[in-house]
Amino acid sequence: MANVPVQRMSQLMAKTLRDDPADAEVLSHKLLVRAGYVRRTAAGIWSWLPLGRKVLANVERIVREEMDAIGAQEVSLPALLPREPYEATGRWDEYGAELFRLQDRRGGDYLLGPTHEEIFTLLVKDQCSSYKDLPVILYQIQTKFRDEARPRAGILRGREFLMKDSYSFDTEDEGLAQSYALHREAYKRVFERLGLDYRIVAATAGAMGGSKSEEFLAPAEAGEDTFADCPNCDFAANTEAISYELKPVDGSAVAAAEEIPTPDTPTIETLAASLGVPASATLKNLLVKVDGEIVAVGVPGDREVDMGKVEEHFAPATVEMVTEADFAEREDLVRGYVGPQGLEKVKYIADPRVAPGTAWITGANKEGMHAKNVVAGRDFEVDEYVDVVVVQVGDPCPKCGTGLTLDRAIEIGHIFQLGRKYADALKLDVLGQNGKPVRVTMGSYGIGVSRAVAALAEQSADDKGLCWPAEVAPADVHVVAAGKALQTELALEVSEKLRAAGLRVLVDDRAGVSPGVKFTDAELIGVPKILVAGRRSAEGVVELKDRRTGEREELPVAEAIARLSA
Repeated sequence: MANVPVQRMSQLMAKTLRDDPADAEVLSHKLLVRAGYVRRTAAGIWSWLPLGRKVLANVERIVREEMDAIGAQEVSLPALLPREPYEATGRWDEYGAELFRLQDRRGGDYLLGPTHEEIFTLLVKDQCSSYKDLPVILYQIQTKFRDEARPRAGILRGREFLMKDSYSFDTEDEGLAQSYALHREAYKRVFERLGLDYRIVAATAGAMGGSKSEEFLAPAEAGEDTFADCPNCDFAANTEAISYELKPVDGSAVAAAEEIPTPDTPTIETLAASLGVPASATLKNLLVKVDGEIVAVGVPGDREVDMGKVEEHFAPATVEMVTEADFAEREDLVRGYVGPQGLEKVKYIADPRVAPGTAWITGANKEGMHAKNVVAGRDFEVDEYVDVVVVQVGDPCPKCGTGLTLDRAIEIGHIFQLGRKYADALKLDVLGQNGKPVRVTMGSYGIGVSRAVAALAEQSADDKGLCWPAEVAPADVHVVAAGKALQTELALEVSEKLRAAGLRVLVDDRAGVSPGVKFTDAELIGVPKILVAGRRSAEGVVELKDRRTGEREELPVAEAIARLSA
């Protein structure tokens, strides 16, 4: 660090703003723009200015150091990729509209890489031929691309973003488990060094595939993920990954199903009010189309269907809501009065709460009519049970039964045990000890490097601006010349001494800028320590301020330098 020149704000390409950007929705977006860290280039595409690049580079450095520490080897693969490997794994289609597709001048199909499982698999296939070449862990820190439908929240959800993706290759499942554990511990060290508050939660695999999957989430109001936490045990999971055991009940004593007139009750609310029953006694049946085929989704009437879970279950098929035209084509489907009993040519999936033996009030498939005492497994069959309800505060913990709490969070890391999905598709084998081919098993592990910057901003900022943890801050000390020639001379002198002592220094030596604006900018920019050359500069006394706590004291220059260098 001793060779890093002092950064003078009079020469720095960064203009601070007094007001929030008009399109800013979340705190990190507002502050990173106002403090001169990033600038918008287009929707979901951002330019990193010098201060922002320093923070981003510090995050990269920490990630790189911890990956190297577990024996991972860094490579650099292209971002422009051929279609064929992704077609072989099915992801050319599975990614849908989020994949940036393009053609070269000869009509060849290419994509901008969202993740690189296929390309790393082919790299290892080319380089590794024997079990002696494995295990191996490879990684890169590279720009990724996803055509987000609604890029928002600044760098939190962009169409272009920086990511660390690593991949492990082993010949046995036990080796994969070890590689997964190595990454899990490395990620914990990364996020602890970054100063992030985080949770490790169970997650779904999504388009990545594989078996075991966990997310690293940073709790924040701006988060797009919701996770559930049990206050009584160690259970924690993304709400999309929570599942419940199917528990059939004895419904033999329930009377026969009976149709009842219920005019003008097409909604759960109107039905429950009309009959004087709780919504939980009714069965809600949502109709969707899966690749054009109508599917009914059954949940208790007091619960909402989580469309994300439905889409995840049927992926890569396209899921959409039925329309008036669909009802018009199917006279057996009566809007507002659909019931699972007697449905024809409609697949019926249900939440485990609609267990065999449970009795419900549900639609009778006739206008103005419902049916009561309709028992699952007796009056209708469920083709498939899927956890599809929106998880609520107080839902029982799947592990111990205690009521769950919910919180919002930003996904900052995700680790997967992929197994042999990609090795099977691309035929990745090595010769085993017995001379016979062995199919390789894989893990995939990602950290959102640029997203981690936003998560840090969300978690550490206060009402004055950004407040970076020391290891990722763009400088160790922000020196402010709060006055004219004498103060500026002292500020520059102190800055050089701090640099010589091994510190990274940002000095505000701007002429014609008032002390008040400089102080405001120092707090907005968020360097951990602020050193002010002010009214006592002639005495060789400066003010040292802690950005986070606000504590300040006046010290002789030598003592201040010694304090900061300790």
